Amino acid sequence: MADFGLFLIRFLIGFIFIYYGTQKLFGWFGGQGLTGTAGFFESINIKPGKVVAVFSGVSELAAGLLFIVGVFLPLAAILITIIMIGAIAKVHGSKGFSNAAGGFEYNLVLVVVSIGIALIGPGDFSLHGMD
Repeated sequence: MADFGLFLIRFLIGFIFIYYGTQKLFGWFGGQGLTGTAGFFESINIKPGKVVAVFSGVSELAAGLLFIVGVFLPLAAILITIIMIGAIAKVHGSKGFSNAAGGFEYNLVLVVVSIGIALIGPGDFSLHGMD
């Protein structure tokens, strides 16, 4: 059952980051696409906005895919951590801890869960576990 539990966590984290990445890159799920995301980044003084938007979107999409299939989890956790630290530093940190106030609570949960799963390992329900 533990392996299936790890799969459920990996799947949800993976889906969340695929969702975010495709919002940034392609404008899917109500996202702004590259142009809108680049403009947002520029507006909060993250420059060059387009380069950062591509890096962020590709990193989120890649990390999400890696989490779902259960391979290279340390790399995926590093990508997630970098993106979430940026989000905390530039958007959520000044709003305090509470997610209800726009704070960094949710970002921190994503970081800790992704690092925790990377340390535990993917479990048997993964490409890694199919040895």
